[in-house]
Order: sequence, then C-alpha cells, then structure tokens
Amino acid sequence: MAPLNLQELGVGARVQHPLLVFDRAEKTTGAGDPFVILTLGNSSGKLDTAPIWSDKIQWAEGASAGQIVQAIGHIALYGKNGTAKRQLQLTAPVRPLPRDQSRVEEFLPKIAGDCTRLWDWIDERRARMESSKLRKVLDLFFDDDDFRLRFERTPGSTAGHHAKLGGLLLHTFEVAHFARTAARTTRGANPDLVFAGALLHDIGKVDSYEIGPGGFTYTPCGLIVGHIVLGVLMLERRLATLREKVCTDGQLLDLQHMILSHHGKPEYGSPVEPATVEAEILHWADEASAKANDMSEALEDPDGFLDGGEVSSKRIWRVGRRVWRRPHDWE
Repeated sequence: MAPLNLQELGVGARVQHPLLVFDRAEKTTGAGDPFVILTLGNSSGKLDTAPIWSDKIQWAEGASAGQIVQAIGHIALYGKNGTAKRQLQLTAPVRPLPRDQSRVEEFLPKIAGDCTRLWDWIDERRARMESSKLRKVLDLFFDDDDFRLRFERTPGSTAGHHAKLGGLLLHTFEVAHFARTAARTTRGANPDLVFAGALLHDIGKVDSYEIGPGGFTYTPCGLIVGHIVLGVLMLERRLATLREKVCTDGQLLDLQHMILSHHGKPEYGSPVEPATVEAEILHWADEASAKANDMSEALEDPDGFLDGGEVSSKRIWRVGRRVWRRPHDWE
C-alpha cells in the first residue's frame, strides 16, 4: 500500500493505513469522564484523532507513543471559521502492529531530494577556502564519516523549523549559502570565516536531538546544556585531539563567538549578542533560513486553507499571521 499523504486529505476522505503514534493525550471532561486524543502521522504530516470518549476508550488500547497502528476512519472538521481544523474520526479500534523500532524512521518527515547534492555543494566550497586554518578546523568535523552520517540524520529542530530527517543538513546548507553570499558583498567581511561559522553554528544539535518513541526529541544534554554551548564544547574537544595548534586563542575565540551569538539575543538563547560583522551576518542568515522555512510550511498547511481561498482563513501558528498562496505563476 502506498504511503498516505495526510496533507492532501480533504473532509470525508477515508483512512485505512498504518500510522505512527506521535503522542497520546489522556484527559478528562468537566464531569470527570476520561477520554483520549491520539496524534497519528507519517512522513507527510500529523493529525489528531477526534476525542475517543469513555464509552469507546478501549479503541485506543495499546496505542502508546512510538507504536505503529492500523487506523481506520475518515477526515472530519472540528471548529468553525478561523479555528477550524481537520481531525481523524476513528470508526474502529486502532490495531497495534508488531513493534519494530527500526520502522519508526519510515514514518518521520524527511527533506526532499538526496542529501548528496547538499554535501557536494558544502565540500566543493570547503575545498575552495583560502584560509588553510579554517579549512583544517572544518575538516575535524566534515571529513569525519561518522559525524557526517549523524549530521545528515539530525533534524533542524524537534518541532520547529526544518524538523525533518536531513533537516539540519538542509538548514546548514541554506545558512552557509546566504551567509557566504552576503559576506562576499559586505565591506570588511571575511567570507571564509563566515562560511566556517555557518557550518559550525549548529553542530551541537547532533548531540542535542535524537529519535525517541514519538519522533524527534531532546537528549539529556540537549535539555540541560543546549545546542549552542554543546557546539562550543565540541569544537574545543576536537581541536584538543590534535598534536599541534591549528589556530591561535584569538582565532578560536572568533569561532566560539559566532556559535554563541548566532541566535542574536539572550532572550532567544544566545549568551551574547553578535560583536563582529561576520557574527552579525551569520545571525541573520540563520534567521532567514529558519523564517523562510516556517513560511514555506505555513503555505503548505492544509488547515489554513479549508475554505479554498488564496489567503489563509486564519493565522498560521508557525508564522503568527495569515499567508497568501498566489494564484498565478511567473512563467
């Protein structure tokens, strides 16, 4: 059976497919009666079930986060006007399928295309760098096959921008592309330094995120240290493995600062604000990649366009505003 594209299902569409349980929410009504809402999905997206009320609560038996189940039902609409959203109205109990953790990745979202094209672009530009010192620093990570495999399986976030297998690689490619282009046209900027900072800025996410029972989640060190500080620690540890110094203390400080400041402000997670032109370029390149991805996904959100209009019928949570699907092209 072909994978179900949840994004394309309209109201009334029938569902009879295996889906991953991303979450199980157990709640009670005002009268104290229990009910369950399951979040089911696959690589195309997620849908909440309509509430499974107390008289049918056994329908959710065995449906815990990380379990693959056979779900039978149809797409229904919940709410009105700007609050309307699709949900899966079950018409039969979910049936847990044989537990196989190796299959979970099949149900997780993935970036489009082959990661090879992204690696080729990154590797080609690494080879062109004029600074041998910066190239050696990058080689510590990006010539390491084990690190590359982990890097390309890591999402850009657990639930926000680029939250897909390969998402970190795609986000890093975008940031490097934006930042390198800006640096080459900005007075006083060092393109090699900006490019290196772009490749290094999110390396800490490799140790911050993992695939849990219900999809992408945080590792313990991702929760209590965070990817920004982890990135600085990873850089220091890799440099410490070398017999000779690749860069001076000041040059290391330059790279550390770019990692630490790339979120721009303390309230957004950066311990410090950008203090160099390269760090400023990196910060806005990171913003451009993240925010453009949010906009792209907002435009793809089927619940925002249930009335068939070109402007979304409600504010899309990813961007906090209504968005426009232009009806024309520029051919």
